[in-house]
Amino acid sequence: MSAFTVRALSPDQILSVYPLIREAMPEVALNDWTEFARRMTGRRSRNAGIMAAWREGRSFPCGLFCYRVDKMLGQGRVLIAEHFVAVDLLDPKSVLTALVAELDALGRRLGCNAVRSVVHGGEQEVAGGLAAAGHALDASLLLKALVADSAARRRHVAAT
Repeated sequence: MSAFTVRALSPDQILSVYPLIREAMPEVALNDWTEFARRMTGRRSRNAGIMAAWREGRSFPCGLFCYRVDKMLGQGRVLIAEHFVAVDLLDPKSVLTALVAELDALGRRLGCNAVRSVVHGGEQEVAGGLAAAGHALDASLLLKALVADSAARRRHVAAT
């Protein structure tokens, strides 16, 4: 197994990880990704960012997660991570293992009391890797898209 380096993504590396994001979220357009990533990597605060993994000896990243720190009722400072991607032809589980190890270390460095990982639908391998590292189901996260509802409301308002 080759070693990995996991470090904060710099603004000049935003385009190099776009193929990774497209693996996890094929619907994300380049301009949406760059706008989001610039906000995450351009902050002067160390309370948000993108961590990326590189297999040693390779120039392109093979994994990432996005994070932010928030204060949660009953938990205090919590590191919230999402948009996990681990892509590697040789061993994607090793990429995920390196990302999860960095996730826990990052939470400690940032003075967090807990790590909350948001695993989006279709990322069962990510959920399995997090569970293997001691992360447990804490809550259910539900989402309802309002885009279609908003268009229907506008037509209804315009008709009345």
